[in-house]
Amino acid sequence: MNIKRSAPVWLFDLDNTLHNASHAIFPAISANMNAYLARVLGKDGAPADPATVNAARTLYWRRYGATLLGLMRHHDVNADHFLHETHHMDDLQAMIRHEKGLGRLLKRLPGRKILLTNAPHRYSTAVLRHMGLQRQFSHHISIESMRVHRELRPKPSKLMLRALMRKQGVTARRCILVEDTLANLRTAHALGMRTAWITQYLKVGDPIGAAHPPKRLNRPAWVDVKVKSVKHLPARLSRLR
Repeated sequence: MNIKRSAPVWLFDLDNTLHNASHAIFPAISANMNAYLARVLGKDGAPADPATVNAARTLYWRRYGATLLGLMRHHDVNADHFLHETHHMDDLQAMIRHEKGLGRLLKRLPGRKILLTNAPHRYSTAVLRHMGLQRQFSHHISIESMRVHRELRPKPSKLMLRALMRKQGVTARRCILVEDTLANLRTAHALGMRTAWITQYLKVGDPIGAAHPPKRLNRPAWVDVKVKSVKHLPARLSRLR
């Protein structure tokens, strides 16, 4: 397929953007993550208490943008092991909730589509296959591939986004990041990308710290388009050009 060089390049998040991760998946990941941290932070064979776990998750998220990065830096945690353990669910397919017609929607959007997710490849591939969307993306970039100079740099890393643009041969102005997480959108906007904020699956009480939205879903200055669903993007293309 011949795509014009001026056509947009869409960078789609996965969880709470293309499907409702808040329904069952995020609670499961959060429970897995808490159990993992309790083991890592525990002493003398006893797991750490919930207060210690929550404090560490909050601290590492705020300082590094991802709990995993703090665990790697301060506790020598292996990234692959952490991602496998925290994203392992016995019945993942039954937990997925998503809108119908997303494949047709993606086809309607001009330009290339790239999946850009901080989730691991095995998990994100399984979710895409269940939704029937795997063929809609020219590239599937999961957290394992977000490395710059051999260092893991997940969203919202500017270094990672710049490296991605160089590899894809595109300018920031051609890129549109579609996300539920405001911190990621803010970084993309600072680089010159256009931004679309998906809000329908956000919950203030989400157990995954990265997904916490503000109390009011007002559109920040760094968000070009705020829509409830990705299905509304075609109608807002004029604001994203």
